[in-house]
Amino acid sequence: MSTNGRATRDLREILQKPGNDACADCGAPDPTWGSCSLGVFICLACSGIHRNFPDISKVKSLSLSHWEDHEVQFMAENGNELMKSKYEAAVPVYYYKPTHKDCQVLREQWIRAKYERKEFSNPGNSFTYEEGMRDGVLMKRGRDNGQFLSRRFVLSEREGTLKYFTKYDAKEPKAVIKVDTINATFQPEKIGNPNGLQITYLKDYSTRNIFIYHDSGKEIVDWFNSIRAVQLHYLKVAFPGATDAELIPKLTRNFLKEGYMEKTGPRQTEGFKKRWFTLDHRRLMYFKDPLDAFAKGEVFLGNRDHGYNASPGLPAGTHCNGTWQHGITIETPDRCFLFTCETESDQQDWLKHFNDVVSAPMSPQEYTTLSLC
Repeated sequence: MSTNGRATRDLREILQKPGNDACADCGAPDPTWGSCSLGVFICLACSGIHRNFPDISKVKSLSLSHWEDHEVQFMAENGNELMKSKYEAAVPVYYYKPTHKDCQVLREQWIRAKYERKEFSNPGNSFTYEEGMRDGVLMKRGRDNGQFLSRRFVLSEREGTLKYFTKYDAKEPKAVIKVDTINATFQPEKIGNPNGLQITYLKDYSTRNIFIYHDSGKEIVDWFNSIRAVQLHYLKVAFPGATDAELIPKLTRNFLKEGYMEKTGPRQTEGFKKRWFTLDHRRLMYFKDPLDAFAKGEVFLGNRDHGYNASPGLPAGTHCNGTWQHGITIETPDRCFLFTCETESDQQDWLKHFNDVVSAPMSPQEYTTLSLC
């Protein structure tokens, strides 16, 4: 057997050790690359990020690259679990650990924070996310003209708010956003910028979207995790008996699904119109355009036991003038909502998410929302 053939076999054996069967950085299954200088097994996508700092991480394909015996030995002596205990020793509970489903900027800054900046290697480190105040300039999309302009943003732990100002030296903010109403999710494709962040919050009981970015990936991810840190602080004050495990799911979250469907109005005789839909846990919002500041409408999805249901197809006799034929009916205690999807696979995916939501138990906070609907 050739030297490289033996190395490949040995690497396969090392992959069987606990923790080595998933990417050390994003959790993607069956990693096919390794960092022979860090001693971790990683996926193809994360290996591309590691290549950006070759002085720290030297990556090789497990099957196609030539491995020296001492490199294989180093992988055997280290591996994902041991290296996580070193490089992730002190990750704050609020810090968002990206998965393989997350965007490039989140994964890159997580990898750089671990290995390049070594932010989490030493317990007792002070973090920029925990300074209690963050003040800086971000590019914000104008609500009406769609232009991105620089705006000053101020995040305050003491006040529990995120403010933004149209001018840097303005005395009064354009908006004061309570952190407990904020959701923030990276949307590079929708915004058209690799560092694009969508912030959603409640304004006068309606959902408001703002779209921001910063040219620096580190800066925008630092803002994101600073928001999560302030949210956790707020929640710990509001719910002093709650554990971190109970509070972390209440921080920022990714949308369950987004995409186009057609919908008709409450009389179900109006024409079907194409709308952009966002499913944010129990709130289904629809917009004329994906970058609209305000939703045209919202549907609250409660629990099946309270009369909420989602099923394929449309009621008999529905006049479907739209171009899409794959129907969905959502029943609520007050009315039925009718939608159509472009493809059957899209219909099935929306239905899966809708049924997962209406099957899930409701929290006390969600019962409060239900009473307001």
